[in-house]
Amino acid sequence: MKSQKCSKNVYLLGILLASDLAAIALAPNLATANTANESTDKAPNPATTGQKTTKATGLPKTEIQSISKPSLMTQAPESAKSVVATADQVKILAPTPNTVLDTSAATIVVQYPIGSQLDLRVGDVPVDDKLIGRTEQNDRAGLITQTWYGVALKEGTNIIKANVISNGKTMATAITTIQTRGAIARIQIEPSATRVPADGKTLVTIQGQLLDAQNNRSNRDGMITLASNGGEWVTKDASPDQPGFQVKAENGRFNAELKAGLEAKTVNVKAQTLELEAFTQVLFETNLRPSIATGVINVRLGRRGTDFFGSLKDFVPPDGNNGWQLDANAAVFATGKIGDWLFTGAYNSDRPLNKTCEGTVRLFRQDQFCENQYPVYGDSSKSDILAPSIDNVYLRLERTSKTPGAGIDYAMWGDYNTEEFATKSQEFTSFTRQLHGFKANYNFGDLQISGLYANNVEGFQRDTIAPDGTSGYYFLSRRLVTEGSEDIFIEMEELNRPGTVLERRKLTRGPDYEIDYDRGTVLFREPVLRTDVASDGTPLVRRIVATYQYDEPGSNNKIYGARARYHLSREQNRESWIGATYWKEDRSARDFELYGADAFISLGSKGSLIAEYAHSKNTSNELGQVSGNAYRIEAQGELAKGIQGRAYYRSADSGFANNATVSFVPGQTRYGAQVTAKVSETTNLKVQYDRETNKGIAAQPLITEFDLFTPREAPVPGSRVDNSLTSITAGIQQRFGSADLTVDWIHRDRSDRINPSANTVSDQLRSRFTMPIAKNLTFLAQNEMTLSSQNDAYYPDRTLLGLNWQVMKGVNMQLAQQFFTSGQYAGKSITSLSLAGDYKLFPETTISGRAGIYSDAGSWTTSGAIGIKQGIRFSPGLRMDLAYEHVFGSFIGQSATGTQFIQPFAPGQSAASLGVQGGDSFSVGLEYNDSPNFQASARVDHRTSSSGTNTVISAGATGKLSPSLTALVRYQQASSANQGISGLGTTSNLKMGLAYRDLASDKFNALFRYEYRHNPSTIPDSLLFSSGTGSEEHLFGLEAIYAPAWNWEFYGKFALRNSKTFLADDFTAKTTTSLAQLRATYRLNYSWDLSGEARWISQPTTGYSETGFALEAGYYLTPNLRLSAGYAFGSANDRDFDGYRSAGGPYVGLTVKVNELFNGFGLQKAPKPKNTGEAVADNKSTQPTPAQSIAAQATPAQSTAAQPATTTEAKPLDTQPAQAKQTVDKQADAKKAATQSKIKSRSISRPETLK
Repeated sequence: MKSQKCSKNVYLLGILLASDLAAIALAPNLATANTANESTDKAPNPATTGQKTTKATGLPKTEIQSISKPSLMTQAPESAKSVVATADQVKILAPTPNTVLDTSAATIVVQYPIGSQLDLRVGDVPVDDKLIGRTEQNDRAGLITQTWYGVALKEGTNIIKANVISNGKTMATAITTIQTRGAIARIQIEPSATRVPADGKTLVTIQGQLLDAQNNRSNRDGMITLASNGGEWVTKDASPDQPGFQVKAENGRFNAELKAGLEAKTVNVKAQTLELEAFTQVLFETNLRPSIATGVINVRLGRRGTDFFGSLKDFVPPDGNNGWQLDANAAVFATGKIGDWLFTGAYNSDRPLNKTCEGTVRLFRQDQFCENQYPVYGDSSKSDILAPSIDNVYLRLERTSKTPGAGIDYAMWGDYNTEEFATKSQEFTSFTRQLHGFKANYNFGDLQISGLYANNVEGFQRDTIAPDGTSGYYFLSRRLVTEGSEDIFIEMEELNRPGTVLERRKLTRGPDYEIDYDRGTVLFREPVLRTDVASDGTPLVRRIVATYQYDEPGSNNKIYGARARYHLSREQNRESWIGATYWKEDRSARDFELYGADAFISLGSKGSLIAEYAHSKNTSNELGQVSGNAYRIEAQGELAKGIQGRAYYRSADSGFANNATVSFVPGQTRYGAQVTAKVSETTNLKVQYDRETNKGIAAQPLITEFDLFTPREAPVPGSRVDNSLTSITAGIQQRFGSADLTVDWIHRDRSDRINPSANTVSDQLRSRFTMPIAKNLTFLAQNEMTLSSQNDAYYPDRTLLGLNWQVMKGVNMQLAQQFFTSGQYAGKSITSLSLAGDYKLFPETTISGRAGIYSDAGSWTTSGAIGIKQGIRFSPGLRMDLAYEHVFGSFIGQSATGTQFIQPFAPGQSAASLGVQGGDSFSVGLEYNDSPNFQASARVDHRTSSSGTNTVISAGATGKLSPSLTALVRYQQASSANQGISGLGTTSNLKMGLAYRDLASDKFNALFRYEYRHNPSTIPDSLLFSSGTGSEEHLFGLEAIYAPAWNWEFYGKFALRNSKTFLADDFTAKTTTSLAQLRATYRLNYSWDLSGEARWISQPTTGYSETGFALEAGYYLTPNLRLSAGYAFGSANDRDFDGYRSAGGPYVGLTVKVNELFNGFGLQKAPKPKNTGEAVADNKSTQPTPAQSIAAQATPAQSTAAQPATTTEAKPLDTQPAQAKQTVDKQADAKKAATQSKIKSRSISRPETLK
C-alpha cells in the first residue's frame, strides 16, 4: 500500500509538472492559433486532471487540488496573502517577444503570484476580463497561470503590459512587444540570379514580397504589375484584361519568370501595385557560347544570262551579251567566343544582308504586322535577326564589361540605334536615330566612351502632325521613306502654352502602327484623339512627331558622333553622371554640328539634379548659316518631411536646332520654382512662380495647297515675336472625407513688345472639386474665372465637367465637357469620351495598354502599344473600347509663340504653329482572343470636320478550320487624316489566306493567298493636278509541295495580278500579269540527284512573255561538296520594245558547304558517348521519311542531326574477339559517314512564305 501511495503521489506530481510545462511549451503556438478555435477552448475535465472547477469573475477558472506530496517537494505557503510579488514572478509566457502574428487577435498567457490582481493592457487600453478563458493555480509554486483569448490588437507594433497589483499598488510589471502583419506599405523584389546569359532561353525568377510599415511580410493578396526593358515574361498573365503583365500576390508573396533575351544589356525590372513600386536589375550578360559557322560558296561556269536560279532581271538580258563567264558568290554566318569576347559576323557577296525576297532593304530587317509571313518551319517557331545590315557585311565583337554595373563593351559594323546618345539627362543634346555604319562603346572603369560613324545616310526630316481623332492615314511630308529609319512619338502639351512637352511616348512599328514607306503614310492601331485633360484639369493637345530618312538622290551624307560619360554612381535609381556629346552631320552644303555637356545627380532616393548645355551650328535653306545655344537646369526633391520642391530653367536661342529630340520652341526661355507642402493628412498647400519669355521668329502661315504640300526641313520664316509672361500661383487642396476641393489663385502679368494690345495684368481663380458618387465612379467639376478687370489674352475663362469610371485597375473611361467663355476661344467647347490606361512603369514614363520599355538605365521614353489591350471586358477574352470627341470650333489663333494655322504637317521644330481643327470623331473596337483556335478584332473610326470625312475600318480574324487547315482574313480602309487634305479618296486592302499542313504527315503542304487593293498609291500631290486618279488590283497566289516518297519531291507555284488604273473620268488602263513555276526532284540515292524546273511569265496586255527551264544533275563528292552540271534555256518576247530574244547553254557548278572558319572556328565537335557500350548499326539501313530529310537539310549548320538508322541488339564489344571488334568499329564508322553524306546530299525545296 505504501508503495502504491508513493506511486500515486509521483503520478500526480508528474501531472502537475506536465501541466506547467505544457502551458509554457504551447504558449508560442497559442499566439498564432486561429481565433475561432481559441474561443472554444474550455477548462480541462477535472476527472482526468485531478483539478476542480471554481467560480470566479468572468469565465470559469481552474486551480490545482491540494494533495500531499513527498518531503522532497517544496511546501506551499500557508497563506496566499503572505506572497510578495517580484519581477521574476510576473511573466508573459505567450506570445513571446517580437512575435509576428498573422491576425489582429492573440492568445495571451500570463503567470503571476497567488493573492495578487492582474491588470493586463495592450498599449494603454485595458483588456476586458471577459476574455479570460483559463486559469490554473499552483499552490506549491504560489503562481497562477491565466490565459486570455481573442485579445484585440492593432496593426503594426503592440506593447503588452502585465501589471501585478497588491493592496492597490503595482508591485511588478512584465512587458513584451509583438507585431501583427499590417496593410501593404511597400514592395520588395529581387531576382533569383543577378547575372544570366543572354541566350534567349535562360529563366530568371523575380521574387517579391508585400511588406507592411514594420517591414514584416504582409499577409494581404493583390495584383502586381511587372515591367521590364528586356526579356520576355513566360509566366501566365494573371489578368490579361489589364494593361501590362500581371502576377497575383498571395499571402504577401509573388514570383514570375523572365526569359532572357538575345541582347546583352542591363535589364531594369519594376513591380507596381496601388501607388507603390519597387525596382531591381538583372544583367543579361554576353552569352559566350561555343562557336558555330554555317554558309555556302557557289562557283558556276556557264553562259551569261542563263543562270536560271539567279536574279530574274539578269536572266535573258536585253543586251544579248550571253558569252561564257565564271561566277562565284558566298554567304556565311558565324558566332562564338574568342577569349572573353563574343564574335558575331555575316557576309553575303551577292546582296545586302537585309534584302528580302521582295527586293526591299530595310534597316534592321524588321517586318511589320501587315507583312507577317506564314512560317513553313512550324507554327510555334521563332526567328530572330542577329546580323542586321543594309550592306553586305555585319561584324560585332562584344563582352560584358569588367566594371560592375557598366553593361556591355562592344564594337560593331551594321545597323544600330543611338541609345547612348539619348539618356534622361539629355534633351537638347539628345539624338534618337536608326543608322548604319560603325559604332563602339567601351568602359574604362567609371568612364564610358561611345563613338559612331554612319554612312549611307539619306536626307533627314522631322514632321509634326495634328491628329484628327482617327487612326489614319497620316501622310508624312516626304515620299520614298528609308525603310526602318523612322521614329514616331506621341507628345502632349498644354493647349494654351506651346513649347513644354508634358509627356512623350515612343511607339513601335507593328504593335502600334503600320507604315507605307513608298507613300509615306502611317496607320495607327487605335485612334489618336486631338485633345485630353490633365489630372489637374489643364486642357492638353496631342501631337504626332515623326522623324525619318528619305530618299535623296545623289546624297553622300555621313554622321560622326562621340560621347563620354563619367559615372559617379551606378546604383539603380540613384545613378549619377556627367557627360559630354559631339555630333556632326556632313550634308554637303547643309552641314549640321552640335556639341554640349550634361549631368545627372541623384539627391538621395527622392531627388535629382539635371544640368545641360548645348551649342548647334547648321546651314538652313531659309536663313542660311545659323547657330545658337540651349540651357537646361532642373532640380526636384524633398526639402523637408512633407515638403516637395522643384526648380527649373530652360532656354533655347532662336538659332538653336536639333530635329532628333523632343519638341521645343526656338527662342523660348522659361524658369520658375514650385513648393508643395503637406500640412496635414487632408490639407496640401502649393506655391509656384513661373517666368516665360519668347524672342524669335514664328512660322509663316501657309494658305495655298502648293505651299502646304511642299516638303521643307524648316518652316518658312514669318513675323517676329517678343513677349514675356510672369505667373504666380498659390493654392490649397483640402479633402473632406472622400471628396476633394482644390482652389488656386493665379496672377499673370503679360508684356508684348510687338503687340502692345496683348499687355495685361490679370487675376484668375481656379477651383476644382472631385467626389466619388458610386463605386469606381467619380464626378469632377472645375471652373476658371477671371477676378480682375482685364482678361489674359491666351488664358480664357473655362468650365469643365466630367465623369471618371475606373473600368479596372489602371484603366479609366473619362467623359469630359469643356466650355470656353471668354478670350479668343469664347463660345467654343470640347466634348471627349476616352478609354485609356495609366501605368507608371519607370520614372518619367507612362504606358497605355501593353508594357514595352524603350529604355536603358537612363532613357526616358516609353514604347507603348496602344491596341485594344485596355477596354471593357464582357467575357473572358472579349473586350471593347470606345472613344468620342467633339471639338466645337477650331482652336486657331494667336499664341505667345506666334500664329497657329491649319496645316497637314509642321516641319522641323515648328509644332507650336499647329492649331486644333474642330469636328466630331468616334471609335468603337472589339477584340476576342480567348481561344487559341480563333482570334478576331474589329474597329471603326469616323471623323467629320471642315476637311471632310474620314472613315477607318480595320478587321481581322485567324483560326483553325480543321487541325490541318489554318485561315486568316484582314481588311483595312482609310482616307487622309491630315489637316487640310480633302477629296483624296479611300484606300482599302483585303487579304485572305489559307495554309494546309497535315499534322500526321509531311507529304503535302499548300499555301493560298488572295489580296484586293483599292487606291494603294494615292498621295496628296495628286490633288495639285485637279484631276482624280485611282487604281484597283487583284492578286492570287498558290504554291504547294508534294513528297510522295523520300526520293521524289514536286513543287509548284502560280500567281496572278490584275490591275486597273483610272485617270480622271475618261481614261482606263488594264493589265494582267501571271507567273507559273514547276519543279521536280528525284534522288537516285544519297549521292546522286536529278532536278528539272520550268518558269513562265506572261503579260498579255503589253505583249510580253518569258519562258525558262533548267535541267540539272548533282553528285556529292563529300557531305560538304556538291558537283553539278546542267543545261538552262530561256526566251523572252517583248512586242513593244526589242521583240524576241533567247539564251541557252550548258553549265557546271560547285557548291561548298561552310562548317568552319579559320583555325577550326565554328566547327562542331561530335559529343562524347555517354555509355561505355556501343550499338552496332545494321547493314540494312531504313530510308528516311521526307520530313526527316527536310529537317536534316533545312538546318545545314547542324550537320550531326538525327540520322535514320536502325540498331540491332549485339553483345558488348568487350566480350568479342579483338579482331571482330575492330571490324565492327570500321563498319560502324563507315556506315555513319555514309549516312551523313546521304542526308546532306538532298536538295530541299520548300514553299515560299505567304504574306
